[in-house]
Amino acid sequence: MKKQKFIKLFLLAILIIPIISACSSQTAPYKSKEKLGPQINYTITGIDAGAGVMASTQTALKDYGLEKNNWQLQPSSTSAMTSTLDKSYKNKQPIVITGWQPHWMFTKYKLKFLKDPKNVYGKAEHINTIVRKGLKKDKPEAYTILDRFHWTPKQMSSVMLKVNGGMDPDKAAKQWIKKNPKLVQKWTKGVKKVHGQSLKITYVAWDSEIASTNVIAQVLRDQGYKVTIQAMEMQPVWASISTKAADATVSAWLPKTSAKFYSDYKGKFEDLGANLEGAKVGLAVPKYMTNINSIDDLKNK
Repeated sequence: MKKQKFIKLFLLAILIIPIISACSSQTAPYKSKEKLGPQINYTITGIDAGAGVMASTQTALKDYGLEKNNWQLQPSSTSAMTSTLDKSYKNKQPIVITGWQPHWMFTKYKLKFLKDPKNVYGKAEHINTIVRKGLKKDKPEAYTILDRFHWTPKQMSSVMLKVNGGMDPDKAAKQWIKKNPKLVQKWTKGVKKVHGQSLKITYVAWDSEIASTNVIAQVLRDQGYKVTIQAMEMQPVWASISTKAADATVSAWLPKTSAKFYSDYKGKFEDLGANLEGAKVGLAVPKYMTNINSIDDLKNK
């Protein structure tokens, strides 16, 4: 009997311990009167390790003295980061993320960028169109459209929201083009139609770049080009244009995020200038974290 009782207690413990553990591991709602660090294990939720915002955040950890206070940056992916944000936001839990705008999360959630007095992340960024050398001569029609391509953060976000809602990026791009004929006409006015010329566009698989790349690719397809798009990490994107393995990218965040690659490959590509202004990169938190307004606050509050 004692043996049977022991077995029952042992089995009960196996069932109860994971439940207690799971409950204790859940982050509690944000407590403004307590220090933030212990509430989130001194962790900033990041994205892909190779992203420019991740490198800037590692610099921020050093420059703001956060490393000495046990703060760390947790790499993941864009989808994993936004999924974590969604869960935290719904439960009013504290979270610090690597953020950038335009992005649908700033439309879906009430977020704010933390002030950056040391200017680690730089001021407002712009997203440029970069093409391979010789594109103007080889495919002047594509060059002209890519050179004219320009839209606003609001327009980009409208495509991103549809994709985030489950719509296929190609379908979202087609819908946007149909609803914005005047703008598309500005990009294509006077440009001759072509017949099946191939064109390759590479991009970083961020939500913003998925939107812009699918839109411009569809515009070029409507012009008669056979367009292929390929997602890759940031460095290979720049390498693909510089080695002429690809024709263009519309996902070059400058002057800060892509600064290293712009410098590394300088002279091996042509910069057509900004296709979007008013972009921003930095650390962000939900607005309900009212007393966290600066990166300095991570250490002090």
